[in-house]
Amino acid sequence: MTVIEKILAAHSTRERLKPGDLIDVFIDARVARDFGGANVVKHMDEHALTLADPERTFFTFDCNPTGSDQKYAANQQRCRQYARREGVRVYDIDKGIGTHVLIEDGLAFPGSTAVSTDSHANVLGAVGAFGQGMGDKDIAAAWHKGSIWFKVPPSDKIVLEGSRPKGVTAKDIVLNLLSVFGASSLLGKAVELEGELVDRCTLDERITIASMATEMGAIALLFPPSAEVLHYCESRSGRKIAPVVADPDAEYAAVHHIDVSGFVPRISHPGKPHDTSALPAERIWIDSAFIGSCTNGRIEDMRAVAAVLEGKHVAPGVVLKIVPATDRVWQQCLNEGLVSRFKRAGALLSNAGCAGCAAGQVGQNGPGEVTISTGNRNFPGKQGQGRVYLASPVVVAASALAGYIVDPKALPADPPERPVEEFRRNAEK
Repeated sequence: MTVIEKILAAHSTRERLKPGDLIDVFIDARVARDFGGANVVKHMDEHALTLADPERTFFTFDCNPTGSDQKYAANQQRCRQYARREGVRVYDIDKGIGTHVLIEDGLAFPGSTAVSTDSHANVLGAVGAFGQGMGDKDIAAAWHKGSIWFKVPPSDKIVLEGSRPKGVTAKDIVLNLLSVFGASSLLGKAVELEGELVDRCTLDERITIASMATEMGAIALLFPPSAEVLHYCESRSGRKIAPVVADPDAEYAAVHHIDVSGFVPRISHPGKPHDTSALPAERIWIDSAFIGSCTNGRIEDMRAVAAVLEGKHVAPGVVLKIVPATDRVWQQCLNEGLVSRFKRAGALLSNAGCAGCAAGQVGQNGPGEVTISTGNRNFPGKQGQGRVYLASPVVVAASALAGYIVDPKALPADPPERPVEEFRRNAEK
């Protein structure tokens, strides 16, 4: 069996599975966010559903942890009231992005299962876990039963070969993969990653790559846990973990061999994450920049950004917003002196959460505004009414300094003056 088949079999009453099988899957962690959580509570109350296991049930307030509008404030309050009544743990507004907190607190680990109202719950593939985003009715069913039905997906394998070029980040790797597979070639598949580059990826890099499985149409991008990741998960969960490994005779729908030696830093163009290109030769002027999200809000991202910003200042007229993924990462930034470096560079630093991707925590962009973001989605309206490019943290940081999208290696000593016609052009779009 493949990795996904083994994980699902271990959480069902079946010893062996094959693609297409319909099964009831026991869920280790059952999560609702502040976005969608109130609807889960509504379904539980309206249908008088009991809670299967409060200790496996969680709320995570990460979409808009500040509760900056009445909709989110009301949602959070309804969730808190239910949590008090039923004994459910709330990862409140001070904790950060729920999927990351599940990893940090040892609630998601190699071979485990989780469902959430978060469409990027499959980020848990970074540690070899099965995470899946679902609608509020399905989450309510999981809360009540402790399990939910799934159709076993087919599996593909991607073997990454060759040496990673210097300057190519984990975000560039996944954007390059998006350029190869697009948004539908891996649709509905569980994808196992393999290769020397995969083995060498840090946990933070794995999280970045796994977090864009949804944009590739995949059920999940599953990493085999390295010794480092396994040790981390064991220390966080307090349990001995046996990694889930595919059988030698496991059957795959397809095996893709990808040479990474030709990968380059890339951006995604507004509207479609899979519409990627190498960094442009012409100047694309920006108005704002966002660094964070479940894709690039880890401590390694923060350190890389601080290195680019060191001794420099954000370009006139550009707003740079930095949001760590979790409060643990925020505290690391504080302890390592990164916070002061961000502030000296003129950046706004917000509390941990989804931030820019949730179009509310740190504000939205306006009509005609051009934003460059480390997020994983740039659909119209995702971060406001403006246009959003996606890129790596170092490219976003360099672009905030230059005032236009630029490779850090080509960063000018001083930001050039922006042509007046560019302001007019943006205002017309």
